Order: sequence, then C-alpha cells, then structure tokens
Amino acid sequence: MNAEKKNTGKTAGKTVKVRQTHSASRRHHDQRETLVGLKLNKIGRVAELVDTPQTRGMIAKVAHLVEVVEK
Repeated sequence: MNAEKKNTGKTAGKTVKVRQTHSASRRHHDQRETLVGLKLNKIGRVAELVDTPQTRGMIAKVAHLVEVVEK
C-alpha cells in the first residue's frame, strides 16, 4: 500500500513545463547543477516536471536562465 502511494504521488498532480532560455556557461557551479537537476542543460530544452515546492525553489534559483512555459 505504501508503494502505491509513492507511485501515485509522482505521477498524479500538477506539472510545470520549463524551457532553458540562456546558457549556463560562466555561471556558478551550483546553478549549473540545478539546471541538470531540472533536466535542462542546453538552450531550448523543455522539461515537464512535477509541480512541487522543491521544484519551484529550483526554478527560482535559476529564474534568470529559464522560463515557465505552462502551469
């Protein structure tokens, strides 16, 4: 039963699409790692992520490099 809750928690709920708009070169290492954590590492890539407070925090950290496409 716990396994069902974990699986449904990851797939259910709202998602957010994020697109990388600027390069990660000449940025702090932690900002580059955050982009990789968001599944972005090249300009123009779009990632669909589960909308959680942790994800929103990561987006806020690199807000100058990405844009939210859809909510």
